[in-house]
Amino acid sequence: MVRRENWYFADDEPMQQGVTYIPSEVAEGTPLADSADMGKGSLYARFADRGYVIASIREEVSARMPGPDEARRLHIPDGIPVLEVLHTGIDTAGRPFEVTRFVMRADYNAVQYTMPINEEGAK
Repeated sequence: MVRRENWYFADDEPMQQGVTYIPSEVAEGTPLADSADMGKGSLYARFADRGYVIASIREEVSARMPGPDEARRLHIPDGIPVLEVLHTGIDTAGRPFEVTRFVMRADYNAVQYTMPINEEGAK
């Protein structure tokens, strides 16, 4: 398993942390395994190079109080919760190929979704 950690800032203030887990067989021999430089395109372009074209995303969102280490690293004042998003990328064959756990300060972040509804499901 390859573990990649990313931090997101606003004016030098940490807002969220994302830790991505990628199966070794998906990442090996690519920048996904050991490089911060993804080259042309994004992380998902590197997945597509390996045959994992993203077709859907599943996300589970929850709110909770931060642990002591999270509060320290994200500079969270007492009493402020975090939002946790467990994000799974799923390819065109229905295979999950990456999971990212985002932890973000709830006082500076929000989660927004747009979900198309097919006509058959709306009847």
